[in-house]
Amino acid sequence: MSEPIMFSDLALSEPVMRAIQKVGYEQPSPIQAAAIPVLLAGGDILGMAQTGTGKTAAFALPLLSRIDTKQADPQILVLAPTRELAIQVAEAFQKYASEIPGFHVLPIYGGQDMTSQLRSLKRGAHVVVGTPGRVMDHLRRGSLNLNNLKALVLDEADEMLRMGFIDDVEWILEHTPKTRQTALFSATMPKEIRHVCNNYLNNATEIKIASSQSTDANIEQVYWMVSGTNKLDALTRILEVEPFDGMIIFVRTKTATVELAEKLEARGYSASALNGDMNQQLRERTIERLKTNKLDIVIATDVAARGIDVERVSHVVNYDIPYDSEAYVHRIGRTGRAGRSGKAILFVAPREKRLLYTIEKATKKPITLMELPSGATVTKHRIDQFTQQITDTLQAQADLSFFNDLLAEYSHKNDVSPEQIASALAFLLQRERPLQVKFTDVKPERERSERGGRDERSSRDDRGGRDGGRDRGSREDRPRREHNDENMDRYRIEVGRNHEARPGDIVGAIANEAGIESRFIGHIKLHDEFSTVDLPTGISKDILAKLKKVRVRSRPLEISLDTGPRTGGDDFSRKPKRDFGPREGGGRDFGNKDGGRDKPRFGERDGKKTSFRPKKTD
Repeated sequence: MSEPIMFSDLALSEPVMRAIQKVGYEQPSPIQAAAIPVLLAGGDILGMAQTGTGKTAAFALPLLSRIDTKQADPQILVLAPTRELAIQVAEAFQKYASEIPGFHVLPIYGGQDMTSQLRSLKRGAHVVVGTPGRVMDHLRRGSLNLNNLKALVLDEADEMLRMGFIDDVEWILEHTPKTRQTALFSATMPKEIRHVCNNYLNNATEIKIASSQSTDANIEQVYWMVSGTNKLDALTRILEVEPFDGMIIFVRTKTATVELAEKLEARGYSASALNGDMNQQLRERTIERLKTNKLDIVIATDVAARGIDVERVSHVVNYDIPYDSEAYVHRIGRTGRAGRSGKAILFVAPREKRLLYTIEKATKKPITLMELPSGATVTKHRIDQFTQQITDTLQAQADLSFFNDLLAEYSHKNDVSPEQIASALAFLLQRERPLQVKFTDVKPERERSERGGRDERSSRDDRGGRDGGRDRGSREDRPRREHNDENMDRYRIEVGRNHEARPGDIVGAIANEAGIESRFIGHIKLHDEFSTVDLPTGISKDILAKLKKVRVRSRPLEISLDTGPRTGGDDFSRKPKRDFGPREGGGRDFGNKDGGRDKPRFGERDGKKTSFRPKKTD
């Protein structure tokens, strides 16, 4: 039996190998083991593999090993069907190039501000990851220079065909150097994709990887759509009411394992971190404590959790959704051992819906939406536990005579009833963990009824093609505003009509930096030298401080609570009635209608900061 191939056997560059070791990768997946040597040698490949087989690393690692950071023009171009995938691939390149000094990667896609893209391209990027429509825009403008392009990757080519991009892809291929190296990845091979391969790939090596991913039938799989509630608050609610034995919570970074473990311990849970920075002895001790009931919750990264086999693990929580379905299968495989039933809970942010669909498609199993336990449910659960403690103490027939005498004497001296004394003692006992829970209940964001594929708004925004990348769709395609004046505060920002500001600019800046979804941004009134905007009540000081520095039309917002009269200016309310003018990428701009932007949530709730921005992977 031959020895398994390791990453150290693949002749990757030293900086890339250091990044791999930092992430914790050791053994390549089948697609990686087959593709990396061919790409390192400069050959073309045709890879047939499902999403979740590790194909991003299969092309990113070898291409990064051959990059020349002294050359500012793009050397690698990756075409992706959607903005979500473009962002995901760009993040992967950044992770794998973490040890390459001066490296720059740039995602470009429809719905994103064209000015910032132009500025970033002018500064230079070694790798560009984009959707076909927006790449065509930049090629027509001359802002994307591909004269020195070394490699082109077509990711999920069959998906680009399905979305109507294949002609655009061929147009882009015609505008790239003939000497480029090409890698095409597709889960299926329809005749149109085969035509592209025959015409644009040079003696390509075919690599076909069969998908063998599956999840056990005895594992119940559910997800919660992150919506308005702090993730830690949501996790705490679940831990309160979900009966579990042992639990593993997966996060993306080593730092997050420590931070979350400390927060759960502060809330009274027996929790500990498990990450790659821990030595083997400490790691084994942590797992042993989990096995012997001395520890209930382990917060782990993918790397650290490899090989954990603890029968009492009844629950796996994906606090941070994994980037590929293979990692998801490995994670939830930590529960449901030895024929026992298990439960896997997945936290999904709105921008991560595509990853949810990918996991379902790869595992061929639906993941059902769960309702977050309400404050009333948690309160009832705590009361039940409290009363059960009383019952257990009385049934244990402990000697309570000393306490009976003490409280009888107190009742007589202070003329208070036994019920009043019991109430005071119950109050003292529950101060650290109040029985009455006051959560602000937010129902999870429901997905659209057509839950068979990706977010259609995301697809529509990138159908640029020969129309110049303009965003399409009627006003009904835009997110519905969900707010009322009672829950809004009016803010003043120091940018207005005289600075050529548009409502779309303001919405985009606030949505990106504050993490407030566009549908929660209220009335916008443009004045000559300033504007006002209605935002949800309770935005944290940290976010306001950040928004003060955010620039719109090269001017800082300098946001502050508005104390003036609510009159004057152009009122752009929840459903715009007018066209705000041509946008730079072609088409018309009706404000913020991207529908699929990276939009984490906002503010503080119950004094806790709420942040849903993904952290860097470790």
